Amino acid sequence: MAAMQFGIFTVGDVTADPTTGRTPTEHERITSMVAIARKAEEVGLDVFATGEHHNPPFVPSSPTTMLGYIAATTERLILSTSTTLITTNDPVKIAEDFAMLQHLAGGRVDLMMGRGNTGPVYPWFGQDIRQGIPLAVENYALLHRLWREDVVDWEGNFRTPLQGFTSTPRPLDGVPPFVWHGSIRSPEIAEQAAYYGDGFFANNIFWPKEHFQKLIRLYRARYAHYGHGTPEQAIVGLGGQVFMRRNSQDAMREFRPYFDNAPVYGHGPSLEEFTEQTPLTVGSPQEVIDKTLTFRESFGDYQRQLFLVDHAGLPLKTVLEQLDLLGEEVVPVLRKEFAALRPAGVPDGPVHPAAAAGKADAAGKAGATVLSGESVPSAAKEA
Repeated sequence: MAAMQFGIFTVGDVTADPTTGRTPTEHERITSMVAIARKAEEVGLDVFATGEHHNPPFVPSSPTTMLGYIAATTERLILSTSTTLITTNDPVKIAEDFAMLQHLAGGRVDLMMGRGNTGPVYPWFGQDIRQGIPLAVENYALLHRLWREDVVDWEGNFRTPLQGFTSTPRPLDGVPPFVWHGSIRSPEIAEQAAYYGDGFFANNIFWPKEHFQKLIRLYRARYAHYGHGTPEQAIVGLGGQVFMRRNSQDAMREFRPYFDNAPVYGHGPSLEEFTEQTPLTVGSPQEVIDKTLTFRESFGDYQRQLFLVDHAGLPLKTVLEQLDLLGEEVVPVLRKEFAALRPAGVPDGPVHPAAAAGKADAAGKAGATVLSGESVPSAAKEA
């Protein structure tokens, strides 16, 4: 059983390959994301996570549809989101969709709550971006109850009241999906994660580490304040971005046009500046190992490491080559090194009991700890 979980996350962008000028179709991008997930399991990774977007140039508008399809073709992989929009989705629908996915995937499901980074999505779904934080707080408070109470009476500010409402299906074996709260800037979200004893995912891929150190310190301190355990027992996830070749020069030369033209950070800092200040690692497998190990020095022991490998127009063949390197050369070393440094009492990565026990057609051999009173947040204990 592996203490730490390693995986990949995708934002599902449809971006032209700057070296050929060709843009994949939406169908090609969707099917490539499925291929990437299957490859992640094949090479021994633990987690595949997809974002949620409702605007071009992104395709993952229905994460549970995609994850349900992937669940049917995998056996061990934990299926997650790298954002579920808690602000613009109805919490009742989130409760239903992810409980259904839990049953279909034998418990191999968790999700990451976030507000997203696309302003126009709010009016498309009848909401006001100026209410982003209050929406996130109120909607999650309702979702948390829907998974833990068989009958819910509720009234709030942003949706119609509920009277004697039961969300169906109920969570698998009475254990809700584990929830991460993702943030790149908001201390209120770190506070929310701590209050419920949920996980906090600091997607630290764009800003210098000092900003995220503050958020994670706040989360750990407040986790302990609310009585869920020591600060070291808080459940933390981190992002990362990698591009590898056998030697650094080849990696830098091949990745530079993708970096320079990427929608998210192209035409800004140089590749060298960005790799110096953020987790982006472009180089050899050993350089990825060395840099990822420094995350522990910056943020303490943590439970989940997700890498972004499939963005900026990189062709599927290249992405699959990245996954081979991750699975064969990088992650086995990281598992060993992180485990050797890990103090006793630090929780393992969260896994639903059904998945850990290998129920539902042997769906869950993924390595990590069962959601138990010892390692998980009291939110699960309250179920």
